[in-house]
Amino acid sequence: MTKYSILVVDDDAAHARMLSTLMKDWGYEIHLADDGDVGVDMVKARAFDLVLLDMKMVKMSGMEALVQIHGYNPSLPVIIMTAYSSVDTAVEALKIGAYDYLTKPLDFDKLKLTIHRVFERIHLKTENRSLKDQLAREKFRHNILGKSPAMAALLDTINMVAPTDANVLVNGESGTGKELVSAALHYNSMRKAAPYVRINCAAITETLLESELFGHERGAFTGADKKRKGKFLLADKGSILLDEIGEMSLAMQAKLLRVIQEKEITPVGSDRTIAVDVRVIAATNRDLTAMAAEKTFREDLYYRLNVVRIDIPPLRQRPEDIPELALHFLEDFSKKNKRDIRGFTPNAMDTLIRYAWPGNVRELMNAVERGVVLARTDYIRRTDLAFIETEETDPPPAEQDLSNISLSKVEEKAILSTLAAAEGNKSEAARRLGITRKTLLNKLKQYGQND
Repeated sequence: MTKYSILVVDDDAAHARMLSTLMKDWGYEIHLADDGDVGVDMVKARAFDLVLLDMKMVKMSGMEALVQIHGYNPSLPVIIMTAYSSVDTAVEALKIGAYDYLTKPLDFDKLKLTIHRVFERIHLKTENRSLKDQLAREKFRHNILGKSPAMAALLDTINMVAPTDANVLVNGESGTGKELVSAALHYNSMRKAAPYVRINCAAITETLLESELFGHERGAFTGADKKRKGKFLLADKGSILLDEIGEMSLAMQAKLLRVIQEKEITPVGSDRTIAVDVRVIAATNRDLTAMAAEKTFREDLYYRLNVVRIDIPPLRQRPEDIPELALHFLEDFSKKNKRDIRGFTPNAMDTLIRYAWPGNVRELMNAVERGVVLARTDYIRRTDLAFIETEETDPPPAEQDLSNISLSKVEEKAILSTLAAAEGNKSEAARRLGITRKTLLNKLKQYGQND
């Protein structure tokens, strides 16, 4: 149970001590201040849940203290205590922000009830806020898989940023899922009912990119046989994803900057401007901060895009997400290819988890698809996985003359070299040698390698 903290501000020491004893018996943590100025300083120095404030004090009146306390923390409830039951004084205090007022001598039953109501109200507010947060989380829609701490933090950020209208820069290596993050930002925003338009800036030549983004008039250039709307106009009231933004030329960056600043476009071949209301989501696998420092990316555009930055962790930094992702892809590709594949062998799954995945989730998806297609049983084996072919392997060891080496020495060399190849993993080394882990440990003990 929460132990609420109450500050009593009263220059009547005997009255303050009596209240302190009484309210401690009710289960509250009590702090005392002997004048209004002291009470204000204490409120600024630490957190309280409630203030009981006397109206008439020597150095600073309760009314002045109330004004300062409310100015510092408007949400802190303050109950006024006054020996002057003037309606005018009470109304003025309530207007300033007091929660309630009590007249001296205090009715202790009424005091207890009033305090109880204050904390009941705080509890209800907290509970309502918690329920609203829970409902917001339940309404949060996305297709992003992963329960690792890194992905939980990523989803929390998306959930927080999506309802705003801020431009977002999504940064991550190729294959990490920047398009999924961008889609989650749009479809959980206030613009979700409006268009979500995507364009890959690296896939279109510079001469055509301006037309693709801003549209063109008929006859604006060779081949422009009709008027065409650009992506920004198509995304009006919605969101636009500018993928691979780091590949855009400096000339196009200048034109994009103007559109973001002025919220209007000028189609190619036209002298008229068209107002647009678009949220910009930019995605890149490049370091725009470094590019801006090197003057290969406009610094002013970078700051316009980087209102909020979301960094997607690479798959190698969250191996605990690999089983969930792999099984999801397995189910999808089994249905697509009409294969009845039930899962992965333990060795295959272990290989998936240990691999570095330079191509991230996209590479994992491709590896699983190949595994589904090539699997000869209802479980995918290690040899069915695509990336095995690209793994770097150690060169075969040079042949040794074993004619003058004892059998026990040959065994020792085999065991130690296998352990080194398994990077010290004794269970893996035992598996490769075809012996039990206990046998391996006993052998290592004989060789003085038991640490």
